[in-house]
Formats: sequence, C-alpha cells, structure tokens
Amino acid sequence: MSAELKDKVAVVTGGNSGIGLATAEKLVAAGAKTVIVGRNRTTLDQAVAALGENASAQQADVSDTGALQEAFSAIARAHGKIDVLFVNAGVAEFSPIGEVAEDHFDKLFDINVKGAYFTIQSALDHIADGGSIVLTSSVVNELGLPGSSVYSATKAALRSFVRALAAELAPRGIRVNSVAPGLTETPLVGKLGLAPEEIEAFGAQVAAKAPTGRLAKPGEIANVATFLASPQSSYVNGAEFAVDGGFAQV
Repeated sequence: MSAELKDKVAVVTGGNSGIGLATAEKLVAAGAKTVIVGRNRTTLDQAVAALGENASAQQADVSDTGALQEAFSAIARAHGKIDVLFVNAGVAEFSPIGEVAEDHFDKLFDINVKGAYFTIQSALDHIADGGSIVLTSSVVNELGLPGSSVYSATKAALRSFVRALAAELAPRGIRVNSVAPGLTETPLVGKLGLAPEEIEAFGAQVAAKAPTGRLAKPGEIANVATFLASPQSSYVNGAEFAVDGGFAQV
C-alpha cells in the first residue's frame, strides 16, 4: 500500500497508543499527512516524535463536544480538508451487571458512543467528498461475554452508526466502515477493570478459542483499518471487518 494515500490527510482519534498509533504508522507509511488526537499531551508528543515529520497532533477529549469542534477546526485550518477519519478512541471496562455503577455506564457511553458520534459530526464539514470514515468496533458486539454488557452495547451502537451513516453519506461518496478487533495486546487490556490474574485467564481463554491460538498484535488490526481507509477498499461500504483470529467466527 506504499504511497496509496500520498497527499491525503488522515485523522486518528486515540492515536497516541495501541491500535490508533499502529494505524497512524501505517497511514504515514502510505503517504498520508496524519493527525493524531488524544487527551494526553505527553503521549501525543511522544507519538508524533516517533511517527516523524508527516505527523502532527491535536489534544482533545472525545467526550467533550466543544473540544472536538475546536480540534477539527484547527485541523481544517492547518490542512484544508480531511480525507480519512479513523474513529478509534474508546475505553474498555468490564463489570457484572450487579456491580455496574451509573458513572461506569456513563463513562463508556460518553466516550465510546457519544464521543464517536460527535467526532464524526465535528469532522463532517471538513471531510472531502469521496473520503473514508473507519470506526473501531469490537467482535463483542455479537457475543454474550459475562461482564461485558455495557461495553458490548457501546460497540453494537457503533455497528448501527456504520450502517446508517454509510447510507446517509453516500451522496457525497463518503464510505463508512468498521474494523472489529478481538482481544488485542494493547495498553487498553490492562484497563478492563479486571485483576491481573483475571486478565491473564481471560487472554488465555480467548487465545485457546481462536483458531490462530493467540491474541492480536496492534499492527494486524491497523492493516485492516488502513485497507478500509484506502482506495483499495473502494467498493466496501457499510461493512464491518472482524479481525479476531476467528474467535467469534467459529
């Protein structure tokens, strides 16, 4: 995919670590001027330094609609347009229903659902006709994993966004798709709200069930996200690509 996105402008939310950073690396390698968005200025600066001169950063919390609007206005002033929007920022925390507090529910929906929706809305006027929007969903949107009820519901909402927005934005030639990872070796895994031994057991369970016998690497998810962002996927729209080693497929 070398130079597939030359002179294109790509924006990656949650681009300072994990899948977002791995995808930003792929986008830069494909020639895109890549802007990463995240909450933490220190990790943003570290990521930009690693990504090189074709990368820059905007600090914003995706659960703050005002901050999103300011960030995308600044990106538009700097670059004039956006060709690729990777809506990747999100949180994953598991809890059994009997222990779910209202602030846990609100946090996941504010970041994963409201944040994703208003990221797209804030960027929309700046996205070039014929552009590509990619969301990070999860294979848990089709599974019934204990303790994942709130998180799974947020990812199911993203799947609905993809379908509806693909139809709504079709007149502008903007494609909308999602990549649905299985359990991936990212810093997010350590924030599931589980004890270390529970995370280890969960990871072993996922690896044992997946035909590939292991967890995903961030770059493996990034490969598919970059494909969906690129002209190579020009006839893919409204779709979700599971990248889970077969965990939810067999």
